[in-house]
Amino acid sequence: MKSNKFTTSQLTILGLMSGILFLMAYTPLGYLNIGPLAVTFNVIPVAICAVVLGPTGGAVAGAVFGLTSFLQAMGIGGTSALGAALFQINPFLSAVQCFVPRILDGLLIGYIFRGMRRKTNVYVSCAVTGFFSAFLNTLFFMSALIVMFGNTEVVQNLMGGRNVIIGCCLMVGVNAICEMVSSTILTAAVGTALSKAHLIPASQIAKPDTVA
Repeated sequence: MKSNKFTTSQLTILGLMSGILFLMAYTPLGYLNIGPLAVTFNVIPVAICAVVLGPTGGAVAGAVFGLTSFLQAMGIGGTSALGAALFQINPFLSAVQCFVPRILDGLLIGYIFRGMRRKTNVYVSCAVTGFFSAFLNTLFFMSALIVMFGNTEVVQNLMGGRNVIIGCCLMVGVNAICEMVSSTILTAAVGTALSKAHLIPASQIAKPDTVA
């Protein structure tokens, strides 16, 4: 039976990544404004936590990411134009929009990393985890946006009268590509370094002897 207890060094990494998430959320380091939606690099610390700490750590980091988004929606420590507009429409659904996609993202990429490590090496496993951290965050965020706020004037204006699929693709196109590329490269580099430093537990990096 696998233990979900974290070592001191792993808790330190979780605390460090949480601090980085807040730093990135409230400085230009975390967001690059392109079009109606900002490119977010906050998916990278979530991916690193998922690599080092598994699904639980990924979910916790995702929750921290969601918290920073919700605080910005309320105008605390910065403002997200879209988040603020959604918060004015329905604060509860805005909270769901901020937290649920990010928690699910962190949880699932923790399992993705474990699954990949059964098939390939640490570098590739981290790269795939980084890619899916950005991809799933975009997928879940946009799905929640359409389901909960799709009929609102704010979202309809963003869609520009197009159908949902085309509108979503145009909204997140360049942003999503930037997030996926950066998350893939940086998660692979950082995750591999942490593995070499023996900061990833054996339960996370175990793989068949036949795989290099």
